[in-house]
Amino acid sequence: MSHLPPRFATLMVATANVLNLAQPGRHFYDGQDPYSQAEFERKVNWLGERIKVLNADVLAVQEVWDEVALRAAIARSGLQYSAVSVPGTENGPGQHGAQGTPQVGIVTRLKVESIESLADFPDAAVVDVPGIGSQTKFERPPLLATLRMKHGQPVAFITAHLKSKRPKFLQDANGQPLEDPADPAVQAVASLRSLIMRASEALALRLKVVELLHRTRLPLVLMGDLNDSPHSVTTQLIAATSQTAFDKGARDHALYSAWDVQGEAALRRDVAYSHIHQGYPEVLDQVLVSEEFVATSRASLGDVRRVEVFNDHLFEGRDRSRSDHGFVRALLRVRLPEPAVG
Repeated sequence: MSHLPPRFATLMVATANVLNLAQPGRHFYDGQDPYSQAEFERKVNWLGERIKVLNADVLAVQEVWDEVALRAAIARSGLQYSAVSVPGTENGPGQHGAQGTPQVGIVTRLKVESIESLADFPDAAVVDVPGIGSQTKFERPPLLATLRMKHGQPVAFITAHLKSKRPKFLQDANGQPLEDPADPAVQAVASLRSLIMRASEALALRLKVVELLHRTRLPLVLMGDLNDSPHSVTTQLIAATSQTAFDKGARDHALYSAWDVQGEAALRRDVAYSHIHQGYPEVLDQVLVSEEFVATSRASLGDVRRVEVFNDHLFEGRDRSRSDHGFVRALLRVRLPEPAVG
């Protein structure tokens, strides 16, 4: 029997909401001017510096309008990545980037086995939204990537950006309002629409998580802007961590907040928020891991060594060249197979 200490391979992962990353001169939202060339240069330079600091093996990104703009920011970082994928934001002949809403993507050094955009809901997640009708698709389709580490271990990653809490007011086909946003009763119904939309997206993600994890040993990392806190109903719809307290079998298909399961030696800061809304700090940007990264689990293949939140720039003033979200980074470890003896 071997008495050698376990050997680990490290995996640095991070999530970044990059706040409307678009090419200069391109229109993305009504009421917002396109970036000038100077603004664009400031934005990709700033983001490139942050990507360099994160130095992640796998980076989940949200709010990308143009893939070419993301590639520009990566180039400014000076880091080398083998794969950059943001489906729906491609730029080229007949391709004009994302339309209607920005998209999510993944940047990685790891070998890519597959990348899939999860656009459609399974039937069980389809719900009716008041005044809108059946919601059958994600507003910003999550991205599922299966990657392989150098020693051969496959790891699944999901990048997600769920519906925000911003009230969903009804509009006509030309984008003109169909209701009075100043009416408090209208505001309440519009907020309910957003909640229902986010909850249905969370349910659709939950069903995909169960499909990936149930009775498998595939490690899964879900990262992104979930637009709600780790213990909210919508986040727990995805993770179902609370069920593991009374049902050990639920651990097989649960997800855990990396912050909660990081190693005892980690430096836990009490400023882990990733967004400030009307003066209140919130944790919206999250890294969730399957039990394969929980050190105390019988199914553990590794652990979460530490989690860091890069949020100092939230106090640097309102400037759209910077993100309005903090970036979250987690250092994961995966045990290597024991060397052959003989």
